[in-house]
Amino acid sequence: MSEATDSLMVDVRGVHKYFDDLHVLRGVDLQVRRGEVCTILGPSGSGKSTLLRCINQLEAISAGRIYVEGELQGMREVPAPSAGLALLRDRMHHALTSQGTALHELSDKEISAQRARIGMVFQHFHLFPHMTALANVMEGPVRVRKMSAEEAKPLATRLLDRVGLADRLDHYPSELSGGQAQRVAIARALAMEPDLMLFDEPTSALDPELVGEVLRVMQDLAAGGMTMIVVTHEIGFAREVADHVVFMDQGRIVEEGAPADVIQNPKHPRAKEFFATVL
Repeated sequence: MSEATDSLMVDVRGVHKYFDDLHVLRGVDLQVRRGEVCTILGPSGSGKSTLLRCINQLEAISAGRIYVEGELQGMREVPAPSAGLALLRDRMHHALTSQGTALHELSDKEISAQRARIGMVFQHFHLFPHMTALANVMEGPVRVRKMSAEEAKPLATRLLDRVGLADRLDHYPSELSGGQAQRVAIARALAMEPDLMLFDEPTSALDPELVGEVLRVMQDLAAGGMTMIVVTHEIGFAREVADHVVFMDQGRIVEEGAPADVIQNPKHPRAKEFFATVL
């Protein structure tokens, strides 16, 4: 593996996604390097969230390949049963091709092991309502990482302190503000000690006065070197924190680059129109 390839955390190659006849992702290529903050911007329906869900294998891709830390996600390359071009059609009946190899789907257990290295924070918090903040953050380490409660409790306590919730350990989700609940969700994702964090519009369900507290936690993660891909409408966050800005429209990446280039001086007509509206 070359040094350039080795520095990649995420490598998306020619990814398509269909929902029946709806072509949501149309040949997406994206590379995100270790320690980089990549923000994905674009209008609603452009495929931003679907791309995140494909990276985390919450949706099966229809064609293409996704690598995380150099490992093919969701599939394994094996020698083709016969020489020449092997064709393997997935459940959506779109051909996946590989010269001299066939692609076999991984088992659910193998996919779960791959996903355990990726943390994901959603628009809605999805906390367990019957568990305290502390118990919510402990759940992953205990259930998935097989840590004892004695080991998981100090880890969860430390992470809740990191997101500014040391005084809310014993509070239930119904006793937390939206911003506090989202910070618990971030701490819960971090408890799995992921190599990559995905954020799917993490502030869009929050009241405006609560947005800043979540963005500050994300900015702290970025400063600590966490690799992050963030789907967001927060242009200020993208401009100030991102290393790499991607603009999507109609299932394609139509422009990407440094924040100053993409946000302040877009080249593609659709990007120009979008930023002229939101800035």
